[in-house]
Parts: sequence; C-alpha cells; structure tokens
Amino acid sequence: MENEEGKREMTKKQSSRFKSICVFCGSSNGNKASYQDAAIDLAKELVMRKIDLVYGGGSIGLMGLVSQAVHDGGRHVIGVIPKLLMLQELTGETVGEVKEVADMHQRKAVMAKHSDAFITLPGGYGTLEELLEVITWAQLGIHDKPVGLLNVDGYYDALLLFIDKAVEEGFILPTARHIIVSAPTARELFIKLEVYR
Repeated sequence: MENEEGKREMTKKQSSRFKSICVFCGSSNGNKASYQDAAIDLAKELVMRKIDLVYGGGSIGLMGLVSQAVHDGGRHVIGVIPKLLMLQELTGETVGEVKEVADMHQRKAVMAKHSDAFITLPGGYGTLEELLEVITWAQLGIHDKPVGLLNVDGYYDALLLFIDKAVEEGFILPTARHIIVSAPTARELFIKLEVYR
C-alpha cells in the first residue's frame, strides 16, 4: 500500500502542466562552470518532468549543453534557427528537429508558438532581447505563458534591480513586475512556474 502511494507521489512530482518549454540562453558557456552546471540541471528537470525543449537551434555554448542533455534524456528537441545563423551556431552534429526560418522575428514567433512557458539562462544581448520581448508580449496580453528567469549565481541581479527601479519611477506597473518569475536553481524555478497564474 505504501509503495503504491509512493509511486503515485513520484509520478505526481514528475508530471508537469507544461508539454514544452522554450529556453533562451547563451551561445557561449560563460566564464563560470556554474553556468554550465545550471544548464545541465535545467535539462535534467525538463527530462524528469517529461517536458520537451524548444530553443534557438545552436549546438554550441549553453544552448548546445541544454539541447544535448534533453535529447539524451529522451525528450523531443526543436531548434529554431534563422538561415543567417546556421553556419555560426551549428557546429558538429545537431540534435533533435531543426526548423530553419527566414529571420530573427520569425524565429521568436515559432519558438513562442511551440512553447507553454519560457525559461532564460545566462546569456548576452540576444538572450536579453528574447527575454524582454516575451515579457513585453505578456504585459500586452499577447500571451499568458509563464516567464522564468534562472538567476544563476546572481547573474541577473542587476537586471532585476533595474526593473524594480523602473517600477519605482513609474515606467513599469507593479503588476507587470510579477511577470518575471525568478529563482537561483532549476528546481526552485519549476516549483514557482508550476503554480504561476
């Protein structure tokens, strides 16, 4: 009897309301091993929760780590990449399904269409741009999907402080501040995302 309850509880823990999640992240590994570790941890959470991955299509940097680990874990991977970036971001073997699109605008639209939520790992200008666009879309009511920020080692502390300042100065509504769900680890972030409304 206890074994059956334990199995049900384990299944409950591993199921998710999300079928697929879009991950935004860098096409480089960054200077800290913790960024790479966080990418692998996020991939493990996706696999454990039976969630498929949608991402920017690159096979290098954090993008490559996440996509390979999710694919190795048996989940479906969709990489969406503009023709222009094919040579820059694809090195070696790619995993999963690659959707080639015309440009960056189409890339983001296709990624959003195939995702139930968004998670952002550390990254540069492109990652920030993708994050800010889905936040803006949520603010405008274009989507109602959760937007998660994996704040590894405080990487996004300055961004969150800036957003708090924008709220304080009257440029962002306090209700819109809550669009971003942040946590320092993948597990904590998923706990918050699963209950986000």
